[in-house]
Amino acid sequence: MNTIKPVMERHHEHCDMLFADAEHAADEGDWQACGAQLARFIDAMETHFRAEEELLFPAFEQSTGMSGGPTEVMRTEHRQMRDLFASLTAAVATMSGDDYFGASDTLAILMEQHNRKEEGVLYPMCDDRIDDRERLAEQLRQQVGAAA
Repeated sequence: MNTIKPVMERHHEHCDMLFADAEHAADEGDWQACGAQLARFIDAMETHFRAEEELLFPAFEQSTGMSGGPTEVMRTEHRQMRDLFASLTAAVATMSGDDYFGASDTLAILMEQHNRKEEGVLYPMCDDRIDDRERLAEQLRQQVGAAA
């Protein structure tokens, strides 16, 4: 049986690896590589956010009747992460390690907390409450790509 949680957890892991690659390049002072890795990471995260915001969250909200609950918290955190993506991109452009690692440390904490809430609470709720979860899991897998 296909379920939502493993698909989205695997994509979290993929995004985490891309984030670590960008941090490694920044730590080495290789701003060109950092910029390329950061772009890959941001692209993967935006793909993940779109899958949730366009497919998963609406399906959960329709199935549960909850629109201001956990999905609204996740959307707010997505906006916060997008702001940090912009800070990281600006830090790469100016080759500022201090700015990069300040934003990156904040993002790492936010992502860890965010992923824990999704993996421990929201995704299991989605698997429990969404009737057509197998079809949705396949749609999510197609949208987030081979990493899932």
